[in-house]
Amino acid sequence: MPRIAILDAHPGAGRFCTALADSYATAAQEAGADIRRIVLRDMAFDPILHNGYAQVQPLEPDLEAAFEAIEWCDHFALFYPTWWGGHPALLQGFFERTFLPGTAFKYHENDPFWDKLLKGRTAEAITTMDTPALYYRIMNRNAGPNRMKRTILEFTGMKAKVRLIGSLRNTSEDQRKALLKWAGKRGAAKGAS
Repeated sequence: MPRIAILDAHPGAGRFCTALADSYATAAQEAGADIRRIVLRDMAFDPILHNGYAQVQPLEPDLEAAFEAIEWCDHFALFYPTWWGGHPALLQGFFERTFLPGTAFKYHENDPFWDKLLKGRTAEAITTMDTPALYYRIMNRNAGPNRMKRTILEFTGMKAKVRLIGSLRNTSEDQRKALLKWAGKRGAAKGAS
C-alpha cells in the first residue's frame, strides 16, 4: 500500500489549492493509498528560524508530526499558490524549520557535499498562479518551480516534479472542474502504484 503525505500549504482556508489537494487525496485513498494530511495554515509554529543552524530551535509538536509524516511516506504531494514568483512565506518557514541538518540532509565534514536523508521518496508539487504558465516559464525562467524542485526537494533526496496551473483567475467553472478531475487522476495514479 503506497504511503502518501499531502501538504495543503495555502495560508488561507477555502482556496482552490485545498480543493486540488482534497481531490488528489480522495482519489489516492480510493486507489488504495494510506494518506496523511498536513494543513499548514492550521499548524501552530514559529515560521522563523531565528538563529539559522548556529543554535537548535526545538520543533513545536505540529512540526514534529508533519516531519514524521514526510519521513513515513513514499510520496510527498504538496499544493501551494505561487505569489511574487515563488511559494508563500509560511511554506518557506515550514521548510526552514523542519528540513534541518541531521534530519533532511547532513553536510560532510571534509568536503562541500551532503547526504540526502530523504532519499527513496518521490515528490510532486502542484502550484497555482494568476500568471499564464507559459509566460511565467519564459519571463521568470521558471524560478519558483526550479527552487522548489532543485534547492528544496531534490536537495534532501526526493525525486521531484513541479506542476504549474497558470492563469487561475481567468479559468471558468468548467475549467476548474477539469483541473480537479486532473488532480484526482494524479492522486489515483500515485495511490495505485
